Amino acid sequence: MLSERMLKALNEQVTKEIFSAYFYLAIAAYFKDKGFDGFANWMEAQAEEELGHALRIYDYIFDRGGKVELERIEKPKGDFTSPLKAFEAVYLHEVGVTESIYKLVEIAEEEKDRATYQFLQWFIEEQVEEEATAKAIVDKLKIIGDNPQGLFMLDRELGQRQARLRSLLVQSGQ
Repeated sequence: MLSERMLKALNEQVTKEIFSAYFYLAIAAYFKDKGFDGFANWMEAQAEEELGHALRIYDYIFDRGGKVELERIEKPKGDFTSPLKAFEAVYLHEVGVTESIYKLVEIAEEEKDRATYQFLQWFIEEQVEEEATAKAIVDKLKIIGDNPQGLFMLDRELGQRQARLRSLLVQSGQ
């Protein structure tokens, strides 16, 4: 059974993870509009991943006898001056998500909620990967600058990332 404090914090995290998906879709739309289909693809795959994170917490709340309460999702920023600025926003967003996960861990420790503490370890590892990936792309974009060939190559590289849901829809003819 989850404490009220832990339940409230987990529900807030579900909302944050859904916002993250929305945030990534907004950036994907920005990139599609600019003709960067590879960057857009990467963002769409990231949006799908964030929804998966939300669902993981959603299921956990129910598994622990809690009630999920979904909150309003705010409109994300969707316009940037460059791919670099977009990915810098991504990196900062992921740093914020990491801080949010750390706060959940602190609550679990204070509440002596060992099950939730253990559950959250996956998210800590995931956030290390999320931050490192975003930072690596930011670093590449800083090296590339405004070089069209470099942007094209990175766009192509990021276009290789596969979104599972989109792949399933394509396979089923949707």
